[in-house]
This record gives sequence, structure tokens and C-alpha cells, in this order.
Amino acid sequence: MNKKIWSAGFLAAVMLIGAGCGQKPGAAPDDTPEQVTPAPEDQTGQGSGGVTNGSGGTSGAGNEATAPEMKTESIKAYYTDPEMMELVEGTAEISYKDELGKYEAAFKTLQQSSDADKLPLWEKIQLHSVQFEGGKLTIDVAVPDEANLGAGGESFAVDALKKTFFQFDEVDSIQLLVDGQQTESLMGHVDMENPMTR
Repeated sequence: MNKKIWSAGFLAAVMLIGAGCGQKPGAAPDDTPEQVTPAPEDQTGQGSGGVTNGSGGTSGAGNEATAPEMKTESIKAYYTDPEMMELVEGTAEISYKDELGKYEAAFKTLQQSSDADKLPLWEKIQLHSVQFEGGKLTIDVAVPDEANLGAGGESFAVDALKKTFFQFDEVDSIQLLVDGQQTESLMGHVDMENPMTR
């Protein structure tokens, strides 16, 4: 009788142990979701931070998406003929990201020409900076000695600058600076308005 009870007790113990072991794999997956669950919460937290950052990131991504998206525009640019007898109108295509980029690109059209019959008057003049505020465009340049064109060339250069930038409706005046300073003349031959107006 004792053997039967003992056997029954032993079987019950084995079953309990087996049941306990059977729960362990269940416990491990239960633990695993608990471990996995915080991770998505963290990711969600990061995601929500990512939403804040993400919205910043989105706007950043928007800026990044916009940044490579260059605007392209065809503008008039002004040069002189090989004998430097007259001002010659040409066209140039500029690419830019923003308003200041547009003015910098427009200035570059004055420095180069793909047409041998149209000589750039600003080729050797270096651009320091461009600023624009309230209709006033400020262009700061450096004029090395080799950029000096004489009285006729200087007059054409100033006219080319005015005609190129006054084609933009938003530009009401142009203040030309040489090495950050207001000057009465670009190259010492022709008087210049400060600022130049339409």
C-alpha cells in the first residue's frame, strides 16, 4: 500500500516538475515579449522623438530635398564687343537655391561668356559678398589692378551691372562696395551713384 502511495506521490511530483518545465519555455517567450515590448516602446519613444526630430528631420529632409533642387532661370547679361565700342546684350542660364544665390549667379554671368563676340567686363573683378534687404542689393567686390578697363570700359561695366540686376523687379537700388567701402568710382575713371537706382 505504501508502495502505491509512494509511486502515486512520485508520479505526481514528476508531473508537477514536468508541468513546471513546460511552463519555463512559456515563461521565456513571456519574458521575451516583455523584453521586446520595451524595445518598441523605446523605438516609439524615439519615434515620437523622431516625430519631433522627425518633423525637424522631415523639414531637414525637405531642405535636403529642396537643396539639390536648383531653380533655373534664363536672364539677360551684358558684355562688350571685342573692340569695347558698345554694350552688348546676351542671355545666360543661371541655377540657384535661394535669392542670394540668384544674385551671385547673375554676377557670375558678368564674369564669363561662352560667345567670343561678347567680352565679359567683370571677368577679373572678384566678388566678396552679396546682401539683399528691402529692395536694396549690396554687392561687395575686389578690383585688382589688372581689372582696370579705362574710362570707356568702366562706364560699360557699371551699365552692365545695373542692367543685369535691375531686370529683377524686387531690386530697387544697388550699392556697390569695393573691399567693404563705399567708393565714388569703381576703377577711378567714372563717377558712380551711391546707391545706384533705376
